[in-house]
Amino acid sequence: MLLASGSLRLGSIGIAVASSPADGDIFASDAEPAQCMTDAETAALMEMLKTRAAQQDEVEAQQSERQLVLAKMEADVMANLARVEDAEHRLAETINDVSSASLDDIGQLTSVYQSMKPKAAAQLFEQMSAEFAAGFLGEMPPASAAGILSALSAEKAYAVSVVLAGRNANAPSE
Repeated sequence: MLLASGSLRLGSIGIAVASSPADGDIFASDAEPAQCMTDAETAALMEMLKTRAAQQDEVEAQQSERQLVLAKMEADVMANLARVEDAEHRLAETINDVSSASLDDIGQLTSVYQSMKPKAAAQLFEQMSAEFAAGFLGEMPPASAAGILSALSAEKAYAVSVVLAGRNANAPSE
């Protein structure tokens, strides 16, 4: 068996023979270059590669176009954001101005009420809701508020006192 295996291997060894041009000049310049013959499978593969390259070029063009659109959109968003931030700043200033003006008006009205005679002011406070009246009385010095409160009816004075007492009931203690 060993001999049969060895003879099979020796019998399958081929001999390579190289040939050269007849004149012995392997660098002859007048020889035609060898042409590569393509078979049908290679041609089909080349056609698929060309198609794929064309598709890839189209995808890259679309992506470049999308990048330009996205860059424009991003610039628009940033411009809009800047406009919104500016509007927000102006709105905050307006709210601050209105709030300040409102506080000034309330302060001035409080000064008017506290400079009135307590009985005359009490007649006005009787017509106000307890919450509204408590707001003014809470801004006045205690002596002025006491004079007006004492001139109110017992029911109104009690309602205003309850509102004043409960104003800071839900405020955090720490």
